[in-house]
Amino acid sequence: MRKFILLSLISFLLFSSKLFSQSTPAWAKQSNVYEVNIRQYTPEGTFNAFAKHLDRLKAMGVSTLWFMPINPISKIDRKGTLGSYYAVANFTSINPEYGNLQDWNNLVKKAHKKGFKVLIDWVPNHTGADHPWLTTHPNFYVRDSITGNAIAQFDWTDTRKLNYKNPAVVDSMIASMLYWIKQSDIDGYRCDQAHLVDSSFWRKAIPILKSTKNILMIAESEDAFVHRAGFDISYPWKAFHVMVDIAAGKKNALALDTVQHLIDTTFTKNAALLYFTSNHDENSWNKADYGTMPGIIHQPFAVLTQTLPRSIPMIYGGQEEPILRAIPFFEKDTMQFVKFERANMYKKLLNLRKSNGALAAIIPMVKIKTGNDESVYAFYRKADNNIVCVIVNLSDKEQLINFKNTLFKSFKKHTFKELFTGVVLNTMPNKMTLKPWESKVYY
Repeated sequence: MRKFILLSLISFLLFSSKLFSQSTPAWAKQSNVYEVNIRQYTPEGTFNAFAKHLDRLKAMGVSTLWFMPINPISKIDRKGTLGSYYAVANFTSINPEYGNLQDWNNLVKKAHKKGFKVLIDWVPNHTGADHPWLTTHPNFYVRDSITGNAIAQFDWTDTRKLNYKNPAVVDSMIASMLYWIKQSDIDGYRCDQAHLVDSSFWRKAIPILKSTKNILMIAESEDAFVHRAGFDISYPWKAFHVMVDIAAGKKNALALDTVQHLIDTTFTKNAALLYFTSNHDENSWNKADYGTMPGIIHQPFAVLTQTLPRSIPMIYGGQEEPILRAIPFFEKDTMQFVKFERANMYKKLLNLRKSNGALAAIIPMVKIKTGNDESVYAFYRKADNNIVCVIVNLSDKEQLINFKNTLFKSFKKHTFKELFTGVVLNTMPNKMTLKPWESKVYY
């Protein structure tokens, strides 16, 4: 009987995973995500000012805009001058620093008209320290057993932890998320610290949200359960940290094989991952990517985020410039867009991903042996007649490559073009030399 119950449970979980993966919006499978920090993006720090960048981003190949929290920020226990975006004072209001609801809706409409999808950042685990619920619904919060005060987690002293054991919290949070789908016609959510909220909430909330509109759900989490709970995309934190260690010379290219194996044995088959080289947290607190992957070191890792299997690649606003400093989290520090040094590189990668079916998130990769796999990472992905070969030198030394396997023989009927140089090859070579940190993408 126990064996039967266990098998039934496994079958149910596999079926659930397949069902949820099938509900992922079709537009997402070869898409990309661009993270927008409204406060820092323009001198004005408003929705209207950001709208002037839409045409530029469209030309660069961006397809999905993720806006960091658009809600007002709590003032009690506020950190710094302007406070943390993630200390939300009201889930169904607009931060007045950015504009008003009409400004936001106008921005969404403009973005949709230009072909963008729009996601907003959602903070389900906690509220700011002066959210109205603290007064109107004190039982919505986890409270200290001695003082009776609503608790803050970690060093997030400007926030208060929500109590999802209270069914009213569950219903209120779902209602708040539905509000933005109905009010602004957004296309999905990136959910902050999604793993800190019990999976039972997501199992109830996500089907309700998707029944209203088939939105995209991104979990800031590396816990595999989030996909079984209904999320479409999660975070590959281990892969990111391996890339940082390779860039620093602490690990070699073989470490990517280890983390790829871990991903394949941990996540469900169709789980997509948000690969990145920087984001708001990593930039502000950990010097990404200007310090972790500086100068020429950046490109091979940018290539990997765009081409690895399962990837829905993400670019943090300002990386195309690039912004070479930590943007403060609690103060105003406007990004300057002048040089756009990386914009052309990103444009090539983003457009290849959108146009070539071999780079759809669910297409697996085949590793290519180079004779020097400690320094060079190479693979190809194939879907019908679409083929993409990626070869990156993940070292600070020039590398001579001898391709040992015979896989290129099957490619002899194909003509390949190198993405960055435009060089056309009638057949793939058996040998190749790569400069330090050089990337080659053949398609």
